[in-house]
Amino acid sequence: MKLNFKKYGEGEPLVILHGLYGSSDNWVTIARRFDFQFSVYLIDQRNHGHSPHSSVHNYGEMLEDLLEFMNEHNLTKSTILGHSMGGKTAMYFAQKYPERVKTLIVADISPFAYKMEFANNHEFIISNLLSLNLKSFSTRNEIDIKLSESIKQKSLRNFLLKNISRADDNSFEWLLNLKAIKNNIHNILNGFDREINPIIEFPVLFIKGENSPYISGNDLQDILKIFPNADFKTISKAGHWLHAEQPEIFSTIVLNFLNKTK
Repeated sequence: MKLNFKKYGEGEPLVILHGLYGSSDNWVTIARRFDFQFSVYLIDQRNHGHSPHSSVHNYGEMLEDLLEFMNEHNLTKSTILGHSMGGKTAMYFAQKYPERVKTLIVADISPFAYKMEFANNHEFIISNLLSLNLKSFSTRNEIDIKLSESIKQKSLRNFLLKNISRADDNSFEWLLNLKAIKNNIHNILNGFDREINPIIEFPVLFIKGENSPYISGNDLQDILKIFPNADFKTISKAGHWLHAEQPEIFSTIVLNFLNKTK
């Protein structure tokens, strides 16, 4: 699949993969903090942003999408930074193609499967997005007001509504392939078996948001079984979208790690 992307800067390649409901647009601010040192590639994963839609959405396909992208752009080996779903894509890619990874940075996601409560939360979000008849709205504010009846958190609504675009007839439409995401949510929340061979070929950093439930204390020991050389950092006063909530701290942690592991 030919993925949409943005590129910033010159230097060694750094590929960034967004999370669920995200897009390359969410990472422009971060990319511009790295572009003095790296060629930063911001990728829209399948069914997100301006990349193609598909009824198939799982990590087996997404890691091959990434391989195709790297081959197309002659990226023999790259640092890969992934957030949430993008972090899992990056970890699955690193497991299958370790020779293509220089450094792996995983932002607020564990390698493992998530429990039903996470699926329920996402199914609630997706169902509410699908219930909106976007063609009946004339402004984004009208959509926000309607969505606020079910999704109270303003910051979450703002994030989700970034996925709305104007169609050729000037009506609103989703950039997200919501039906495919809904049908594949359990694939998206799936994860590694906790008993696999260690991955030791490159440096690894996990960055967690202090207020996020996505990496639990119980996960750390099992993460080290898979990535025995991994470093861990926690960003205080940050949740799951730690790169948006604390961009300066996030960028500093990433750059310090990359410079230390050159």
